[in-house]
Amino acid sequence: MNGMTSKIILVVLFVVSMLLFSFRYDKKKKVLFFGDSITQLGMNPGGYIKRIDSLIKMEGLDNQYETIGSGISGNKVYDLYLRIEEDVLSKSPDIVVIYIGVNDVWHKTSAGTGTDYDKFGKFYQAVVRKLTDAHIKVIICTPAVIGEKFDNTNMQDGDMNLYSNWIRNFANNNNLPLVDLRKLFIDYNSKHNTANADRGILTADRVHLNAAGNELVAEEMWKVIKAVK
Repeated sequence: MNGMTSKIILVVLFVVSMLLFSFRYDKKKKVLFFGDSITQLGMNPGGYIKRIDSLIKMEGLDNQYETIGSGISGNKVYDLYLRIEEDVLSKSPDIVVIYIGVNDVWHKTSAGTGTDYDKFGKFYQAVVRKLTDAHIKVIICTPAVIGEKFDNTNMQDGDMNLYSNWIRNFANNNNLPLVDLRKLFIDYNSKHNTANADRGILTADRVHLNAAGNELVAEEMWKVIKAVK
């Protein structure tokens, strides 16, 4: 093989490799939603995760994102910690959206099995640490509401505000993207809940999302998700 032939072969190989590279498809980003019954219901038709799927398609990005729901009814933050290996890490997500806290507060009064404030923070940090140690991007959310009255007269508003403030501070101190659903819901209700009702605006039963709630959550989460690089 003479020198000219070798050069021609090298040029051909270079051109072919560049063509193959130009047609390479990037791997879809796996976005996993980690939470309780609100997230479990989010995978149903009309749920917030399915609505995020619709937003992804509307923006022509369905070849770039894949969504996975991992919500279990009744879960609290320590349940997420206990099942993180099997239900999250084994699926190798690129982004995890943590949406937890309602049951940690609600069950303190409804069943006596909630999560004390100091333990909530410790478990939350442990969950995030496991994810970041696995090089997974993390988005965290404040819990929205247990009752939609916007004037701090719902029974659990005190703890909801306390736990939400912890999440806000944790996000700020650790430079984590935050979806502040608590603020979003209170602001929305202050404008649209003219009767100061405890349900029926964004929730069906004071906690679980109705159609409007699912739409609002989907839009807010998607804004943050697509900003993650």
